[in-house]
Amino acid sequence: MTPERAFDQALAVACGEAIRTRGVLGGGDIATALKLELASGRLAFAKVLTGDLAGALGCEAAGLDWLREAKALRIPRVIGRRETERDQILVLEWIEAGAPAADHGERLGRGLAGLHRFGAPTFGLEGDNFIATLPQRNESVENWPGFYGRFRLAPLVERAARAGQLGSELQRRFDRLIERMPELTGPPEAPARLHGDLWSGNALCDERGLPVLIDPAVYGGHREIDLAMMDLFGGFSKRVFDAYDEAFPLAPGWRERIALYQLYPLLVHLNLFGSGYLGRLVSALEAYE
Repeated sequence: MTPERAFDQALAVACGEAIRTRGVLGGGDIATALKLELASGRLAFAKVLTGDLAGALGCEAAGLDWLREAKALRIPRVIGRRETERDQILVLEWIEAGAPAADHGERLGRGLAGLHRFGAPTFGLEGDNFIATLPQRNESVENWPGFYGRFRLAPLVERAARAGQLGSELQRRFDRLIERMPELTGPPEAPARLHGDLWSGNALCDERGLPVLIDPAVYGGHREIDLAMMDLFGGFSKRVFDAYDEAFPLAPGWRERIALYQLYPLLVHLNLFGSGYLGRLVSALEAYE
């Protein structure tokens, strides 16, 4: 059997029916994206990952299912998944893109508030997963400041230091920050159900103009994490944040904590893309020294 034929068969097994046509879509940085027409006539979206990230698409599928439990926002339905010797395959429902509805910002803000309010059993998650191509370490713990310092900041500081992207002085500054985390993270809150990688490229509009969340890096955490990520690179209107605060009021001082919670995605970007993010990382760190 040719590799092409074997791949088609793996796709069909993941979809639960034969594939009529498939075409490559643009825009995938990590995985190859495909548009599928199935034998039944319905459309589907497939992600194909080749390489060393074992279990990555399985983690994504589990994360999508976990978010969808909240019934707060549209999350793509998982059709199926298949792993071969060469590839990981994840097949999702096809979502036709549309222009934002007039109340899109309000729906996104209120929907995200509902997702967060639905909650999580603990901070962390039962198993590790990924943020982009980086391993994301999880434990199920009751203490948010400890979780954020130990399982979010410290592993990426160590990774960047090994790669020569952080010097010893910056490492020591992060160590001091992590020790002070209990006094910095704001009033205690119950664990929120986080998307975990909520930049504007992971918030789409469907054919009705309603919000859809994709590509999560889920865990139970402080809800300000998602908001800080949304603020980091822009792309979300003020109405989104206002609608969120109206639906699920934020604790005093949340705006002052944005830089604290942007340290994690900035460390992610430093590790993935290099020193171009070091200046913003240091500026965020300085805000708490």
